[in-house]
Amino acid sequence: MKFIVIGCGRVGSELAYRLYQNSHKVVVVDNNHNSFNRLHAEFHGRTVEGEVLSVDTFNRAGVATADGVAVVTNSDTMNAVIGHAIRTHYPQVKRVLVRNYDPAMRGMQEAFGLQSISSTAWGAERLQELLIDASFRSVFSAGNGEVEVYEIYIPEKWEEKTVSSLLSGCTNTIVIAALTRAGRAELVSPDSLLKGGDILTVSATLEGVTSLHARLHEGMEA
Repeated sequence: MKFIVIGCGRVGSELAYRLYQNSHKVVVVDNNHNSFNRLHAEFHGRTVEGEVLSVDTFNRAGVATADGVAVVTNSDTMNAVIGHAIRTHYPQVKRVLVRNYDPAMRGMQEAFGLQSISSTAWGAERLQELLIDASFRSVFSAGNGEVEVYEIYIPEKWEEKTVSSLLSGCTNTIVIAALTRAGRAELVSPDSLLKGGDILTVSATLEGVTSLHARLHEGMEA
């Protein structure tokens, strides 16, 4: 697939590299040539220097044939205007996303009918959830809620215990999806060792997650 990333700051350069790593065709647009220095050394997509709100720049970047465009400059207002211009003049582009930095500006972006991604609002919500009750939270509900995806915080008392010992007695009601440690997620096996502060992502019934929550806080030995 072909994607256009408008804005080569920290978010834009990281996004462009991730897309490139996943074998997509990527074009990065910025009005400052020096901004392209932020791109990873292994990034070999295209770069286009030019005014980010310009039909000429859009044409050189190939917006008309893009599968999606991410507008991630450091200006919420500019992101909204660029996103709106692309939606208006290139209706064939199915996905137009805009970055939001200031939550107070999010309503303005959404008034344009744009899907905005707010790292500030998402990060604040995430921090709040972990500060108030980090033990477990639902992040996805399937069907009518019979099965949900939860994030489970592992307390220090479970340091060096195995995943299988944690799930003892409730394996029929819980499936482990991933383990996040220091911000990085990975798949786990029953023999994987836990560390305090880990976050387990599990798919579970209410019965399963209730049992797991009780087990975590009772600190039962394996």
